[in-house]
Amino acid sequence: MTAAAFRAGERSVGLWAGQFRIEPAPVAEAAAHVEQLGFSALWYPGGLRNAFAPAAVLLSATRTLTVATGIVSIWATTPSESAAGWASLEERHPGRFVLGLGVSHGPAVERAGLGHYAHPLQRMRDYLDTLDNDDTAPPSTARLIGALGPKMLRLAAERTLGTHPYLVTPDQTAGLREKIGPDARVLPEQGVVLEADPTRARALAREALAPYLELPNYVNSWLRAGFTGDDVADGGSDRLVDAVVAWGTDEQIASRVRAHHDAGADHVCLQVLGAGEGAIPVSAWRRLAQALNLS
Repeated sequence: MTAAAFRAGERSVGLWAGQFRIEPAPVAEAAAHVEQLGFSALWYPGGLRNAFAPAAVLLSATRTLTVATGIVSIWATTPSESAAGWASLEERHPGRFVLGLGVSHGPAVERAGLGHYAHPLQRMRDYLDTLDNDDTAPPSTARLIGALGPKMLRLAAERTLGTHPYLVTPDQTAGLREKIGPDARVLPEQGVVLEADPTRARALAREALAPYLELPNYVNSWLRAGFTGDDVADGGSDRLVDAVVAWGTDEQIASRVRAHHDAGADHVCLQVLGAGEGAIPVSAWRRLAQALNLS
């Protein structure tokens, strides 16, 4: 059974927010409001601990929303922990939680003391093999991979619901759709800055992109998409920033969402950038829902 928000061709829209990992009370209230706004899914980063606690809060506060991790690192969470976390949520909220998995990044893994980063593709295969041999683990239709490269995309298509690409342009979404095939889901994240002034918008976008310009998986993804070394240097070129982050008027941001859908995305999850650490951007979410005519 596929979660309702991620059914093929739904052209649905969700929200991606690190703020979903903060204290339960404000998160629960915000989640209930988001459901009323018409978004179909909530995404949050898995983090290095308590990967499933936020999902329990989000699912309990809502009635129909799909909740997904974007992503649980396979270096930080064992297959048995993922199976147990998914099974507990599935028992209480059947069909509403999707386990997003990813291989993370060498610098992040080693900096966190999680081991030597090597053979990520084989490690993901082994992880999925272990899940397949656990009767309590999510089936292929309730898990996905944050896949960007061609080999990981093939694995996502063969062994999971599909891919949750992060920091991609609509053109990249089209390329991912072509590579992964017509049956797997393509569920990209799209960062947004609700600011029409170019200088201010690009400053906020660059601040958000800065950590990712140090991670080879993202840099290589952008280079494969046709960006150059100059585009990924010195905080990112205007060309890269404008392509990866949607900013401007409400209609311009809505147009970017449509572009992903037209390129083959089944679902687009929006991440509001520049809201401030720990701030829950409910007013921005309300504005996006209105721009997209969700309710």
